[in-house]
Amino acid sequence: MYTFAFDLQSYAPIGILIIMALVFGAFNLIATHLLGPTRHGEEKEGTYESGMEPIGSARKRFNIRFYILAMTFLVFDVEIVFLYPWAVTFAKLVPQSPESAMFLGRISFFIGTSIIAYIYAWRKGVFRWD
Repeated sequence: MYTFAFDLQSYAPIGILIIMALVFGAFNLIATHLLGPTRHGEEKEGTYESGMEPIGSARKRFNIRFYILAMTFLVFDVEIVFLYPWAVTFAKLVPQSPESAMFLGRISFFIGTSIIAYIYAWRKGVFRWD
């Protein structure tokens, strides 16, 4: 039977990576501030967008389909993030055990709700770009 042991020592590499990322980010910000150019002016502080002068306001309204499509993408993106650890854990469970049936039921519910969200978005016409 698979047991979930809580061992703080196994999280040490993750902690080291987080500390390294924070130190690297802080070092880059400080080094850029100290070593970078400090010229200021209207041209230097102006908005730059692909070499073109900005025209109009940045507060344009977009069609709601863009936001719904982005949310649909996030639903499936998060689903993949949750599926990988589930698959690794499910492979280590004893076949035909009550625990494996519970794991399979939970992921079936999770995938089912994702499919319902996809069908809802499809019927609303989110994926049509007319």
